[in-house]
Amino acid sequence: MANFQITNDMLFGTLLPVVVYWVYGGLYTIVGYTCSNYRLHPKEDEDEKNFAPKGTVIKGVLGQQFRQFIATNLLYMLTSGNDSGASSGQSPSFIVLARQFIVAMLVFDTYQYFLHRYLHQNKFLYKHLHSKHHRLVVSYPFGAIYSHPIEGLLFDIIGGSLAIYLSGMSPRTSAFFSAFSQMKSVDDHCGLLLPWNPFHFFFTNNTAYHDLHHQLYGGKYNFSQPYFAMWDKILGTYMPYSIEKREEGGFKLRPTKDCTD
Repeated sequence: MANFQITNDMLFGTLLPVVVYWVYGGLYTIVGYTCSNYRLHPKEDEDEKNFAPKGTVIKGVLGQQFRQFIATNLLYMLTSGNDSGASSGQSPSFIVLARQFIVAMLVFDTYQYFLHRYLHQNKFLYKHLHSKHHRLVVSYPFGAIYSHPIEGLLFDIIGGSLAIYLSGMSPRTSAFFSAFSQMKSVDDHCGLLLPWNPFHFFFTNNTAYHDLHHQLYGGKYNFSQPYFAMWDKILGTYMPYSIEKREEGGFKLRPTKDCTD
């Protein structure tokens, strides 16, 4: 039965991802100023090659996070049964938590791949929805979830809600999953190839992988996000690439096959 009452766990579950997004993104922004030798694009390209000013991006992200706050709390109210373990005072075991995380990651990835690919293939939807996110040709940390409000609803709110609901997560568990997903999204858009980045050890779908998709030649490839590259590899939309050093410092990506087909 639905319980239309906001609890501390619900607030924790909706506010933690927001805090993590801005703190983690802020740290990456600072690192980007001090570690230019690890950048995929020169810092000035963020202003010169992008089609949305940073002030507009910040406002768009804050609006998206407000909508996520409302929608996620409604989901918690309508699916309060998922919190049975927490309400009985019992914490789920590590095996249960691991299973929930894996299920949520697979659900989230599958949903996002097919929706993301369709938004590129449907010219009307790309023009009126998804192109807003691709105004950031040179992505940067706090622009990770910058998108059209309807796209934000489809991608993050509905996709995240499905992953949380189908995995059976409690609000407290989902807080950590959502925060982890926000970290991964920020990392994928940070534009930095740092040698000590743990995400790059555990996920081939990483900063370079997604940066290629954001380039003008990469719109038909590397749709998978945010965790695994499996759907791109299974369905033939994977674009392999090499990473080369720039003479002036930093890195650049080079696709290893023709992007025009």
